[in-house]
Amino acid sequence: MSDPDLDELRAELDGFAQPEKKAGRPAREERVIAGFEEIQNFVEKHGRTPQHGEDRDIFERLYAVRLDRLRAQPECRSLLLPMDRQGLLASAPVAPDAAEDEMDDDALRAALGEMMGADDITQLRHVRTNVEKRVAEEIANREPCEDFQHFRPLFEQVQAELSSGLRQTKAFERKSEIAPGRFYILGGQKAYVAAMEEPFVNEHGYTDARLRVIFDNGTESNLLMRSLQRALQKDPAGRRILDPVAGPLFADHSEDGDEASGTIYVLRSRSDLPEIAAHRDVLHKIGVTGGSVEQRIANASLDPTFLMAEVEVVATYKLFNISRTKLENLIHRVFAPARLDVEIKDRFGQAIVPREWFLVPLSAIDEAVKRIKDGTIAEFVYDPGRAQLIQAYTPAP
Repeated sequence: MSDPDLDELRAELDGFAQPEKKAGRPAREERVIAGFEEIQNFVEKHGRTPQHGEDRDIFERLYAVRLDRLRAQPECRSLLLPMDRQGLLASAPVAPDAAEDEMDDDALRAALGEMMGADDITQLRHVRTNVEKRVAEEIANREPCEDFQHFRPLFEQVQAELSSGLRQTKAFERKSEIAPGRFYILGGQKAYVAAMEEPFVNEHGYTDARLRVIFDNGTESNLLMRSLQRALQKDPAGRRILDPVAGPLFADHSEDGDEASGTIYVLRSRSDLPEIAAHRDVLHKIGVTGGSVEQRIANASLDPTFLMAEVEVVATYKLFNISRTKLENLIHRVFAPARLDVEIKDRFGQAIVPREWFLVPLSAIDEAVKRIKDGTIAEFVYDPGRAQLIQAYTPAP
């Protein structure tokens, strides 16, 4: 075979030549592609398309609005179809009325604002400054909290303390501080500052720090302290959840002028039911009464609250000058993870589910009462696995 001449060689090499680069896409197309990629990432992470609905995360609702608009505009569909590996654009009919809408993030956020209310902090329609953009990006950049099981009891405890009146909320003010271990309400969700990195001075000369913030929906964010402050200030419903009232909640002895408020009692059941007898040593009823304990348990064998059986008193704690109802709710909240789940039939055959029996050792009850008295109970949660109160979870530095 003879060697090819120069023209033939050039012709063969042309087949391996790099294709000529096309001019960059218009900014609008880049935004459309970037917005679609965010939706694709959501679908990959959650295994479903973003959905509308008030029970959905606000950013999922943003993606749902955006996807509707993309499906509705032929120009956008044509641009994105080559990269639509998940079939997102073909899964719903095009809405004719939406085809002429301008497809950009401002329009999407404006539409989202109409859904959520004009004052919602995550409405980004008027985002303009770099600082505000960074705040919005950090608020949006939430990820699933992999160790949320450690934080769930804290949120449940805080909610119980809010319901019982042990904690209060206060509107977030400009002078309010952000600190580790504190709870806030942002966008209708409870937010817990789990950790704060070493503070630094930002470009404007203000002290700032990177945070780890856990939200009660199981997500987390590592936004900056000043970003969280601005978000809370901008949110009309932004609030700080105050710490429990400091100081003893009750005294175990009376002083001049005091009147006894009642007694905390701890009972053990003598029931022969197998599910009761098997746990008799750690199964206790915890209650509060304003009268005598003996009178309270006089008809235990006829009362499903007492498991339709006689009981024995194993401990009592006198209390003074406190609301018995709030105290009982607090104790039950502490031991809620160990509440007995059993159904008892009363004398008439009606099924009753007692709510005051807990699978906890007497030592844990005694410690809980002491910590309620000295005001430190908010720092602890009950761990059924260890059968003891443990320090509320604090991440390692």
